[in-house]
Amino acid sequence: MKDNTTILDNESGYAANVFAEKDKQMLEVSENLEKLGFLPKELVEIEVKWFYNNLNIDDYYFALESVDTISNHIMSLYGAKILAYTKNEKVLDINLQKETENSAVYIHSSEPGVSKIYGPQHERAIDDKFLDKSTSSEAYRVESYRSSSNGGDVTSQLRSYFVTKCEFENDTPTPEQETDIKQVADKNFLRKATDFTLTLYEDVMQNVLQRTGPVIEMCEVKGSRERRLIIGYRQRSTKGFFSAVSDLYHYYDLYTTRKYVEQFSNGVTIIGLYLHPVPQSKAAPIENSIYQVMKEASLLYCLPKTPLQEDFKASKLSVQEMVYGYVGWIFAQHFLNRLGKEYLSLTSILDRTNPVHEEVLSKLKKRLRQDTFTRDYILDIMKRYPELLKVLYANFATTHYVNQREASLQPTISFQRLTNMEILSVDDISKRIKAVTTNAHEQLVFESFLTFNKHVLKTNFYQTTKVALSFRMDPSFLPEIEYPTTPYGLFLVVGSEFRGFHIRFSDVARGGIRMIRSRNREAYSINLRTLFDENYNLANTQHRKNKDIPEGGSKGTILLDVDQQDKPLVAFEKYVDAMLDLLIAGETVGIKDKLVDLTKKPEILFFGPDEGTAEYMDWASQHARRRGASFWKAFTTGKSQSLGGIPHDLYGMTTRSVHQYALGIYRKLNLKEEEITKVQTGGPDGDLGSNEIKISKDNTIAVVDGSGVLYDPVGIDRIELKRLAQKRVMINNFDTTKLSADGFRVLVDEENVKLPNGTVVENGLNFRNTFHTNSLARSLILIPCGGRPESIGLDNVNEVIENGLYKYIVEGANLFITQEARLRLENAGVILFKDASANKGGVTSSSLEVLAALAFDDASFEEHMCVKNGVIPAFYEAYVKEVQTIIERNANLEFEGLWEANQKTGTPISILSDELSIAIVKLSEQLQTTGLWDNESLRNTVLKQAFPQSLLEKLGMETLLKRVPESYVKAIFGATLASQFVYKYGAHPDNFAFFEFMRQNY
Repeated sequence: MKDNTTILDNESGYAANVFAEKDKQMLEVSENLEKLGFLPKELVEIEVKWFYNNLNIDDYYFALESVDTISNHIMSLYGAKILAYTKNEKVLDINLQKETENSAVYIHSSEPGVSKIYGPQHERAIDDKFLDKSTSSEAYRVESYRSSSNGGDVTSQLRSYFVTKCEFENDTPTPEQETDIKQVADKNFLRKATDFTLTLYEDVMQNVLQRTGPVIEMCEVKGSRERRLIIGYRQRSTKGFFSAVSDLYHYYDLYTTRKYVEQFSNGVTIIGLYLHPVPQSKAAPIENSIYQVMKEASLLYCLPKTPLQEDFKASKLSVQEMVYGYVGWIFAQHFLNRLGKEYLSLTSILDRTNPVHEEVLSKLKKRLRQDTFTRDYILDIMKRYPELLKVLYANFATTHYVNQREASLQPTISFQRLTNMEILSVDDISKRIKAVTTNAHEQLVFESFLTFNKHVLKTNFYQTTKVALSFRMDPSFLPEIEYPTTPYGLFLVVGSEFRGFHIRFSDVARGGIRMIRSRNREAYSINLRTLFDENYNLANTQHRKNKDIPEGGSKGTILLDVDQQDKPLVAFEKYVDAMLDLLIAGETVGIKDKLVDLTKKPEILFFGPDEGTAEYMDWASQHARRRGASFWKAFTTGKSQSLGGIPHDLYGMTTRSVHQYALGIYRKLNLKEEEITKVQTGGPDGDLGSNEIKISKDNTIAVVDGSGVLYDPVGIDRIELKRLAQKRVMINNFDTTKLSADGFRVLVDEENVKLPNGTVVENGLNFRNTFHTNSLARSLILIPCGGRPESIGLDNVNEVIENGLYKYIVEGANLFITQEARLRLENAGVILFKDASANKGGVTSSSLEVLAALAFDDASFEEHMCVKNGVIPAFYEAYVKEVQTIIERNANLEFEGLWEANQKTGTPISILSDELSIAIVKLSEQLQTTGLWDNESLRNTVLKQAFPQSLLEKLGMETLLKRVPESYVKAIFGATLASQFVYKYGAHPDNFAFFEFMRQNY
């Protein structure tokens, strides 16, 4: 959006549509109507002339349609006139339409600013059938005109829409050509557009190509109240936007005389609107209304459809209030205090260490959270009281609408919305909620909105170039009984395809971004209910897992909406861009709107790969660079080698740690790996699963992955398994001729499959989901390398124990087993190492990848860490090998520490793992603030051990300390000392242990 308004001469921006064959066509239509015989012959000429001359239908219609279609429309209108006459109606209700596979024409009665049923219906049809499906290879353009008819006593204004398939000048432009509008535009557009329009659209198009969000420009017309609004965005980056924008300008008493949707073969869409104030409207001056449309268009781009849409169309809520209400609805779904005082009382009465009591509480919590406040119930309450939503929005806006502070300077523009709202204090809002609502449930719902308002620290809600809404929250509202460790930071992100969170437990923290998909509506409902808890638990686990590295733990989750399962990349890009809105102050292209930042300090987040996002890390890093983020090199880990990344899957970083725990068990118990029977969840298509197959030598009897179950009691053919692992494909690609007579494969979409033992599997999906508790899965070791969280919990752990399924478990997949289930398994004699200990290899690799990015300047990083044209730099190769060695060393150190502590104390390893992690994290924080850091000799000794030797040899200690931020080096110093000490002396050492440790080692 530009600061200086463009002033235009009063011309249309497009050449007028002129159909040279119009008179000839009129004669052909008349002849056709006479031949058909439905109209009296004496009326044919009158009706045809009326249709052609009095309705002022744009010539584009006559050039586009056939004689037969026009004849049919004239007959339809004649019938409508007869009906109007019999009903004594003065206004003719016109609704003509014709749709084909590649085009559409709609003509209907329309009064300026009055949204009759036909208009919204036709515009939604245009969105659904044409615009939302447009791609650079198959796209549609729209021309729409308003005309006044003059039909005697029967008068009306007409709105026409013409949808045609694009015929591009160049279907596949090169990167150099895609910024040239004459190369990428539709041929009809190039014929009709004026030179000014071409220049304006090209400027907008080029800006769109450099951004993720919409580009909005406005032009004034000299001597006229008309304003032209130009909105550019990427194709398929939003849905239902064309019709949503119409609802928006109607809300502000504006209407259009013309509107165009132009598509380009470079993937850009541009909407052009010719806006006027509705006659006799009492609305604010058009300048104010246009400004609001420009501000709020980006909200509709982010969320063109919400469950509160009808309240907006009925003018009960503005766009801002509607979108705020939608976000508040999402917040309430996840954070409404649903457990109540009775639950708190029960927790104090029952013994939380008693597994039976714990199971009762766990089931009760799930039932209360699931059944008390459903999504529909919360929404129903909200819709009853739109006036409360308006008051709550005003409370939110007074904090975060930054332009309110400029109201004295720009009272006619910036402050329009706020000056029309009722502003109440928090106390007065609470009183209003109690007075208006009729029961405690309604009161709780609206109080959750107040909680939301109180804890938003910054948001991109009012930025015009956003692609999704992001909110940095103060996490202090989280109830301690459900979330005993309060996170350091919490983000909520909402887009049209998804919702997501990001949680971190320290200022400098690292963790992956997980994409969560749902197979069906039932799965989506479950994923929705557990989304935040899953994110919290993943981040908390990551925090404990990160004990050996300077960064704390974090995690992000992106839940795709149930009908958007094919949009993971779109959702990820919007999630990242919305987060960057809150992390950086400006863009390389254009200037971001200001935002209110109540954190009052800069923040940096570090993202890594996780389920469903590994291949997106390159884009995120480069996008942060385009957005001008100073931290772009370290913003993501797991990047491709060409960008200096160390891919976890290529080098098996996470698996190397997991496998060390399995080898440790075999070593302690004098077992041979080749004789071990193993069940593995997570198949050869995944990072962990594929590398576990590659580096292990055991006798794997079952593999469970996204496609189904593969089983062979004598051991699955390892050569064939390695073939799949090498290709990174699922077990549905397994050659079943390699199975023994008792082996089988059951896929998730199969039904009534008879197994070799005679058992009939009725449903392949259920069989897959529960196979790890099936008696057929009996083996010495279970290594989960994938699967949903809580696959083994209090609800099914007894099946594992009673069937004696496993003697050893190394939990590679995060949160595969609940803590209560782990304790029960260990109590039953199972040797179990939990996720926070076992799978920390990936985070170690990511941390060392970041260290290299911080240590090298840009030129040296390019030379030594970036693989170009398949040529691996010598330093990169050596560094990767050292990272692998460090991962295996750290895994062995923790394994030995846990094993020894368990043998000495009898404390379950699952508890010891947490105790060691907490002890290391706390000690690391303490060591960073003690005088030990100031002891230069000690500091250098520790850092020589901590820094990878290859980095020290290449750059030297002095350069490393100069380039790597001191806070980061302190964290390395603290983590190194703390982990070495705790692994050796345990989580509860005696008072002199640290003195002895320092004397012996330093």
